[in-house]
Amino acid sequence: MNSRKVSSSTHSQHPVVILKRGREGPVRGGNPWIFSQAIDRIEPPSPEAGALVTVHDASGALIGMGYCNPATTIAIRMIAWGETPAIEELIARRLKSALELRQRLIRDDTNAYRLVNGDGDGLSGVVVDRFGDVLVVQILTAGADRMRAPIVAALNELLHPRSIIERSHGAVRKQEGLDDHIAVLAGEPETETIAAENGTKIKIDFEHGQKTGYFLDQRDNRASAGSIASGACVLDAFCYQGGFSLAAIAGGASKIVAVDTSARALEIARQNLELNEYPASAVEFVHGEAGKFMAETANRFDLVVLDPPPLARSRGDSERAGRLYVELNTVAMRALAPGGRLMTFSCSTHFRADDFVRAVRFAASNAGRTLRLLAHLGPGPDHPVLLGHSEGEYLTGLLLADL
Repeated sequence: MNSRKVSSSTHSQHPVVILKRGREGPVRGGNPWIFSQAIDRIEPPSPEAGALVTVHDASGALIGMGYCNPATTIAIRMIAWGETPAIEELIARRLKSALELRQRLIRDDTNAYRLVNGDGDGLSGVVVDRFGDVLVVQILTAGADRMRAPIVAALNELLHPRSIIERSHGAVRKQEGLDDHIAVLAGEPETETIAAENGTKIKIDFEHGQKTGYFLDQRDNRASAGSIASGACVLDAFCYQGGFSLAAIAGGASKIVAVDTSARALEIARQNLELNEYPASAVEFVHGEAGKFMAETANRFDLVVLDPPPLARSRGDSERAGRLYVELNTVAMRALAPGGRLMTFSCSTHFRADDFVRAVRFAASNAGRTLRLLAHLGPGPDHPVLLGHSEGEYLTGLLLADL
């Protein structure tokens, strides 16, 4: 990363953060998170939560710009390296770059994708999902909260959406000292819309849906499932609104069973069938707990998709999550037909990818199955992660085949 000595004008604009000697390596390598233990001092001290700061090494050389929250473990989140631009200019530039990247990567038959993926797009704490002409924003940190107005202005200028909705809630905001914030930021109020994913219509429920309304990170994996579903008997475990089931229908599956504990999600899954003019009988929906279903079913499936919600919501949950991943994958493997394929996932930020692989190996031993690894799976390229920021990786998956 570029560096230069801080000027007096920079000192006057933002508080100055000086890192301890030898602690600048990760941030120079592209990790946007600076933990409180790495900071030597802040001048002037005690900036407000979310305030913009310039970041310098122990010799005073500029590393870049971020925003701070002294009350959290991640004290600084970087948003620029080697420069200290005006925040409005930086936001407009980041959003334009994010859109141009997606325009190169997203299929023409898809208008539902992640437009901004937080740190991976240089806007820490900001998520923007696009569903056609409706944008859903998540603002997760105190620093991002201060950027709300210029973000909305830049999105309007760039895309002229019909609506910009904010759905900011969850544990990170609480840690940052923020209340949940649900609002229409621009345009018309919308509770739902119809979007397109890989040529399939999907209903997006902004009022009751999880996160921004849909799990866009699995789009490419849903397409992969469809590509191997021809003639298969498919189990979509933890199916939510039926995304993998829709892909399996399009791929020519012979039978599909979809299981979820949410009656509302299953109702939207049924509506998605109707939207795409599939018969109601195309999928057998089961309202229940997926692990229990897999343990008790006498059916054997050629393709099992296992996509549970996060099982480790904090570092302290890791050991318990490991046991649950072993248990779920064990019953999923026992439900596999001979020669069957398993797509299994973890979306737990606090459960490492190599720990997940280890849990799946234990499950194979428990189930008495010999499985081949066909592919490592993850989110699509609209969910980029900075090369130096392994903490930004959360969705990991495996495509396995019975020997």
